[in-house]
Amino acid sequence: MRITFVTLGWEQLGVGLLSAIAKRQGHDVQLAFSHSLFNDRYNLSIPSLAPFFDDRNDVIDKIEKQRPDVLAFSALTGTYQWMLGIARDAKLLNPGVKVVFGGVHPSAVPERVLAQPQVDYVCVGEGDVAFPALLRAIEEGGPAAPIPNIRYKLPNGEVIRGPQAGFIQDLDALPAFDKTLWEDHINIGDWYLTMASRGCPYRCTFCFNNFFARLPEGKSGKYVRQRSVGHMLQELRAAKKRYKIRFLEFEDDVFTVDKKWVREFLYHYKREIDIPFQCLTHPKYMDEDIARWLSDAGCRHVQMGIQTMDDEFKQQSVKRYEKSDHVYQAMEVMRKYRLNPKVDHMFGLPGEPVEAQEEARKLYVLHPPFRIQTFWTNFLPGTQLVRQGLAMGLITQEEVDRLNDGIDFDFYRESAKVSDPAKRKLYKTYEVFFKLIPVLPAWLRRRLKPKSFQWMPVALCSSISFFADVLVGLALRNPDHITYAKHYLYHISRFFLQKAGIRLPAPTKLNAAARENTAPKERPAGASVPSDVLVGSP
Repeated sequence: MRITFVTLGWEQLGVGLLSAIAKRQGHDVQLAFSHSLFNDRYNLSIPSLAPFFDDRNDVIDKIEKQRPDVLAFSALTGTYQWMLGIARDAKLLNPGVKVVFGGVHPSAVPERVLAQPQVDYVCVGEGDVAFPALLRAIEEGGPAAPIPNIRYKLPNGEVIRGPQAGFIQDLDALPAFDKTLWEDHINIGDWYLTMASRGCPYRCTFCFNNFFARLPEGKSGKYVRQRSVGHMLQELRAAKKRYKIRFLEFEDDVFTVDKKWVREFLYHYKREIDIPFQCLTHPKYMDEDIARWLSDAGCRHVQMGIQTMDDEFKQQSVKRYEKSDHVYQAMEVMRKYRLNPKVDHMFGLPGEPVEAQEEARKLYVLHPPFRIQTFWTNFLPGTQLVRQGLAMGLITQEEVDRLNDGIDFDFYRESAKVSDPAKRKLYKTYEVFFKLIPVLPAWLRRRLKPKSFQWMPVALCSSISFFADVLVGLALRNPDHITYAKHYLYHISRFFLQKAGIRLPAPTKLNAAARENTAPKERPAGASVPSDVLVGSP
């Protein structure tokens, strides 16, 4: 069958994996991609510029030319409404196409998604087994029985709900991510994305893991699962052979969760791959050994969620169980081994004492991060934070319903969610200070206080925070900022040159000797590590 995935903004690893699985079944897989310049629903929104670069009609044209039998979407809350619109128009062009929605947002509110007339099937939870099973059923004329993790409608409107299966345990049984889907849209070598594990050991109230880990019925198996060292290295060897990779990111929720695995993997990574990289961690999974191994293997940046520095509030309301001491220790060992920490910090958490911002300031002054990425609390469908917000009167049921429909969602960028003007102003002054910290000399960091910015209107604080983040990131050559800027420059140039009849080459640069698909086909044997490394430090 012909399958088209519809995505926007940037590469989605989940889509790449499902594409690889579908291709392994023998299906023809294509991509209809929106670059969504200045409105990528994740990082950047400039309403005055976005309409000029709107490529929605190009996506519809691509779908019409590809004539798919199945149209598949992996939706976040922020992308859900856009994807619904694409699905609706695709159905008008081809009423026979089967539309499948999966991803975080449909997994949180499957009934609401399936109630949309343009949606035929919803995948709830992981789709590694469910999606190929659904494709087989569609190929045979439609499901003859319920499919685990799949919900669908019969012609009479009856909803068939398959059981929620446990999580796939053997990640090595899965193919490598299909990167070829994105080669015409993203420079894979500038920022190679991958994952070595799935799942998070924590259930923070604001995160999708809060509900996703509890989806299965009955025995679910382990939620945190790890690919073997051999399987991971096989993907990276093939990627290095095909692409001119300059930087690599591991998108695992907590890359360092398995200390023994980290030591073994990084030992081989340094010797066989040796590409600068960054990863995500948690304060309780960062110690001196891990920091040293990461640094020796070429890790340049480590992203770590801090969110709040009030220990009592953190444990009782956010369900984060690290203490401030863990955060200080993690920051100290990262600085010792020259790992550049990028920290996530949240404003407006329901019930958080405002004094928590001052505790965070003390941390950042003592251990200045490479970047402080600030987020304004938003409510994700299905999470405990939504229930907390309702109970505290911070949101209404009507607002929750709109959120569940993907309306009024801004991915943590909008401070207006904080209704108290005085508190919002206070948060804004701290945000300006936090954005400047990475470039302030030590003496100025210690003396400058957020109250120095209290004279500024909220709108001015917002502008300064935005431009400070951009300019500081570019000045420090943060790979996130550099890659993002290059991506935008390429697609803006391509937009104007295409109007002049000039076609730019694809952004991804392939190695001369690697024009064929080198993704691993077979399950690899586990990599071994010398016994002296297993008992000592690499």
